[in-house]
Amino acid sequence: MGNNEYSIQDLLQREVYVNDQRVGRIVGERHHPNTSRVTSIRLEVEPSVAQTYMRKPSELAPLAKELVQGIQADGTVKLSKSMRELQRRWRDTVRIDERLYAPDEMIDKAVLDNQGQEIGVIMEMIKVKRTYRGFTVKLRMGIQRVYGMDEQINIPLRAFARTRERLDEVILSKTFDKLLEMPSFIDINSPGFGMD
Repeated sequence: MGNNEYSIQDLLQREVYVNDQRVGRIVGERHHPNTSRVTSIRLEVEPSVAQTYMRKPSELAPLAKELVQGIQADGTVKLSKSMRELQRRWRDTVRIDERLYAPDEMIDKAVLDNQGQEIGVIMEMIKVKRTYRGFTVKLRMGIQRVYGMDEQINIPLRAFARTRERLDEVILSKTFDKLLEMPSFIDINSPGFGMD
């Protein structure tokens, strides 16, 4: 059985296992108009699994759809890889509001400041020494005009407070003006960032 045979409706609320180990329960996926861009589903992770296989435990984490081997006769979902593979993939995530997100869950998300002003859209993730440090964001024309900025800026990961699953948005912890004053914002936009 290939993972392409299953829609999120087929998988929702099903228990997920690697061999005989219960990993968690499928609770949804990203809402995005281009469904082919969404390669992960959301998993509510068993606390003992999170404790053992994550650097810092998280209740919610991504699960790559390609790892879904099939739905068993008892209704559970079996994964095709080992716990070590899941652990490796969870290391390639970003943490926002104590939840882990895979890169495919973040690209194209709208970025808003904490007052609801739309800043732009996430274009790519910035990785330094195998760790995600922030996002490259394509600014809205109005923001570019008002602030006299180029089309793209880098925003540090620590500036993000939370995500809105249904609206496909990620929210900053500050206003845009305050973001521009953050030392980590100035650092991530400097020409030599990540060189040391």
